Amino acid sequence: MSKKRIVVCGGNGFLGSRICKSATARGWTVTSFSRSGEPQWSSITSSPTPPSWSTSVTWEKADMLKPVTYRALLADADAVVHSTGILLEADYKGVLTGRESVWGGLSRAFSSTKMGSRTDPLEGSAGGLEPGEGDGQLTYELMNRDSAITLAQEASGQNVPSFVYISAAAGAPMLPKRYITTKRDAESTIASSLPKLRSIFIRPGFLYDSSRSFTLPIAFAGAVGNMVNSMVGGRLTALAGAAVEKPLKADLVAEAVVEAIEDEGVKGVVGTQLIEDLANVSWRRGML
Repeated sequence: MSKKRIVVCGGNGFLGSRICKSATARGWTVTSFSRSGEPQWSSITSSPTPPSWSTSVTWEKADMLKPVTYRALLADADAVVHSTGILLEADYKGVLTGRESVWGGLSRAFSSTKMGSRTDPLEGSAGGLEPGEGDGQLTYELMNRDSAITLAQEASGQNVPSFVYISAAAGAPMLPKRYITTKRDAESTIASSLPKLRSIFIRPGFLYDSSRSFTLPIAFAGAVGNMVNSMVGGRLTALAGAAVEKPLKADLVAEAVVEAIEDEGVKGVVGTQLIEDLANVSWRRGML
């Protein structure tokens, strides 16, 4: 097992921090970048105290919408991971918190299209990615699609061999369709436009962990839905999407990401079954 250097965009998040942890366990050199730098540990673990492994990570502050702020961090990396994005846009959140009217907020949230960056993410811009919506809203198009394409292009430009994009298994009835279509757009653009990269698209369902107690009942409901879907031959998938996809523990997905980087034969879409298989290989490797 060779020692590698990886850069994780969003390494301060729920899954990103666990990817950092798994990579440091292998003795890899790990750099995370995000706007805040080091995580607020109480929001992603069960304790506000930084875990012991966190001292092995270099926590940098950078803006993923502005490549000039993170470009130097990618030099000599073996892999770059995009582990950030948004589940709900501001309109949807506004409805849930009462700041927006139900009709107005949901009409905009579920609109068929919104603007991403004002500039083509493949063409680059000295100013980086600028929100295309008039109110500067951070849309799915900007955060889930354009930021990933730009990061992948920056990685390719610095001859980074591997790029990992944390995508999703499917959309869900309660989410705007653009949530998943922008992720699929990112995957297809990266795969077709940046052939030098070994691109890996991780597609998990719902992620849970005991440190986030609210995720446990959701995961239980998802497990039941997945079982029922299996019993009817997968016929609920088209209707319910990720709601009937098998939920996965966040640590398991993180192990799979690191193993996928290690195994040069892994490329393209990595769905639930392969995620579990890769995690099992990783854990067996750790026992040796």
